[in-house]
Amino acid sequence: MASVPTDEPQLRRGLTLTDALALTVGTIIGTGVFLKTAVMGQALGSPLAVLAAWVAAGLLSLAGALTYAELGAMLPRAGGEYVFLRAAYGDWLAFLYGWMRFAVAAAGSIAIYGVGFAIFLGGVVDYGRPWYVTTFRLFGADMAWQFGPRQLIAIGAIALFSLLNSLGVVVGGRLQSVLTAVKVGAIVAIVGGILLGSPTGKWSNVWDSDVPATVNVTTFGAAMLAALWAFDGWNNLPMAAGEVQHPERNIPRALIFGMLIVLTVYGLANLAYCYALPMSAIATANSTAYPEAPPVATRAAQTFFGDGGARLVSVAFVLSSLGALNGSILTNARVPYAMARDGLFFARFGQLNRAAVPAWAMLAQGLWACVLAVSGTFDQLTDYVVFASWVFYGLVTAGVFVLRRTQPQVVRPYRTLGYPVVPLVFLGVAGWLIVNTLATNPVSSGIGLGIIALGLPLYGFNCRQMRQRTTEQHVNNAPVQ
Repeated sequence: MASVPTDEPQLRRGLTLTDALALTVGTIIGTGVFLKTAVMGQALGSPLAVLAAWVAAGLLSLAGALTYAELGAMLPRAGGEYVFLRAAYGDWLAFLYGWMRFAVAAAGSIAIYGVGFAIFLGGVVDYGRPWYVTTFRLFGADMAWQFGPRQLIAIGAIALFSLLNSLGVVVGGRLQSVLTAVKVGAIVAIVGGILLGSPTGKWSNVWDSDVPATVNVTTFGAAMLAALWAFDGWNNLPMAAGEVQHPERNIPRALIFGMLIVLTVYGLANLAYCYALPMSAIATANSTAYPEAPPVATRAAQTFFGDGGARLVSVAFVLSSLGALNGSILTNARVPYAMARDGLFFARFGQLNRAAVPAWAMLAQGLWACVLAVSGTFDQLTDYVVFASWVFYGLVTAGVFVLRRTQPQVVRPYRTLGYPVVPLVFLGVAGWLIVNTLATNPVSSGIGLGIIALGLPLYGFNCRQMRQRTTEQHVNNAPVQ
């Protein structure tokens, strides 16, 4: 793991404010808003509680984005959280984050978007039954696994968008802008149709539930964790900060306005679901518990568009998941690239192709994502990704306090709105979510922590290699006696 020479090609600042805003919105709005309400309904059994969990998750994500905006404007380099953690805490914690991001969060997110794309395409094309289905027990929990056309289509989507993004950041940015505009327009049209024309819709569905409510601190935390997956992605833009034009201005703007757009879209979408459907229909929509059921968004849309219209709606969902897939591939490849440039990861990952794209990092990321895409169900993958990610979200947010104390002289073009209350609230809720997840979902959280811990021996090996290279260089440069 040698560092990369600094005289090699550098990243190009080809992303405009529009591209940055599209990356923020398009990477967040993917598959979760169309699927996760079912899991939340199963946990809570109350439409008002489900809506409250969406609002709480959205405000928490906004608090995180406000904090990341300060760090992104202060340190506008490729790598995002890796760069922030390295500045605040040093190499070892930054390495563990980068390892986790590469091994779980990045490839896992890409795999999930690929799987989500395949799920929605199934509303347009009949796949038939999977070729192989099995269940097994792992660490005391029942696990389901299947393989068939859905998994192959997910792999194909990951491969295609990895190839497109290897053509240059401008290509990926413009593609992101188009996909984001289409997806937001489609969601607004669908939500408007449901709220204004659904014959089965009634406001009493929002206030009352036809299933028993199970609302408590534990179940609300579990529902929030599910909603946080749908909001996940607000942290992605800083990963590509090295390619954003005027980052000191455009990164805070894109993060803040992007989150406000997402909050509005998500709030209206979930209000439409609860208006159109009783809680029993929401809770039995597509999820791990009901893998063959249609997504909750499709069920809600069918009340207005009918079966034929639902197929058209599935096309909009397909475009939405592709937009998130594209944004995730573009941004996440910059983390192993930044690590390699600092000599903390495989040197080849720090190499750029002729289009100034870290193609080797993107290739490795895509291959690992394909493996994860066939390894588990949608909800199992998101559990690993969200828990592991939130451990580091909390550490990065605490880094704002660390850097203000240790580097007060550094220019900060944007300072966190509501500091120190906003980051403190974020830290408090993030800590509660982590503890709650450890208690309610020990298998998934344990797997996430185990994968993070696997980075420790790899970091130790890397440190030994770096010391050895330093010693060899010292010997080779020593004067001849």
